[in-house]
Amino acid sequence: MTADTIYPPKIVVRAATFADIGAALSAGWGDFLATARFGLFFGAFFAFGGIGILAMAWALDLSYLAYPTAVGFSLIGPFAAVGLYEVSRRHGAAQHLVWRDILGVIFAQRRRELGWMAFVTMFMLIMWMYQVRVLLAIFLGFQSFTSFEGFLQVIFTTFDGLMFLGLGHIFGSVLALILYSATVISFPLLLEQEHDFITAMITSFKAVTMSPVVMIGWAAVIGFTLYISMIPAFLGLIVTLPVLGHATWHLYKRLISFEA
Repeated sequence: MTADTIYPPKIVVRAATFADIGAALSAGWGDFLATARFGLFFGAFFAFGGIGILAMAWALDLSYLAYPTAVGFSLIGPFAAVGLYEVSRRHGAAQHLVWRDILGVIFAQRRRELGWMAFVTMFMLIMWMYQVRVLLAIFLGFQSFTSFEGFLQVIFTTFDGLMFLGLGHIFGSVLALILYSATVISFPLLLEQEHDFITAMITSFKAVTMSPVVMIGWAAVIGFTLYISMIPAFLGLIVTLPVLGHATWHLYKRLISFEA
């Protein structure tokens, strides 16, 4: 071990309160208003990506997967918000916001630990879609649906359809909670500090388990807001995604500090 070995700073996690949630939302809204051109850009990119995925499902005659695909798409929100974290970080440090620098930081993450978190996020998305297909096979067999309306009729008017819907939401909620717990702190942490992604995920889980009611409450706020925002063809995400992204950065800054 050499004398010039550099260790990352020690991570200190503080318990969250509902006051932290309120302050983070207020600060996130302030960041959105102050840097709207960036927020609207990232929000629109995410929203139109969701529209494209749904259009592809319809084009491939897989319209019955539209709803689970839309819900699953929201799971990659933390990764999509990386640019928003960087905007909030620079805005808070009174640094000049330049498109080239912001996009350059995002592109550079492929060589950093945060890039591994993209695999974690995509793995959970794949698991989400896999459990949907398994439940479809168990409860609805391999029958084909000629239309999305026909699929909805089966789902809401038959016992097997209701079982598929109920268990799908239960399993999906568990996967979403696991992913949320692993990423709510780890993404902004890895953007700011070069820790390994395992340490970042452990820190994120620790932040959630230290204040489970508050942090799960924040997850519920995020989930409900994203769900409502997706109803008007994903277009609500153009505003809500950047506000939530900025707010998540500020919540992270309130909960995490470092010691040399």
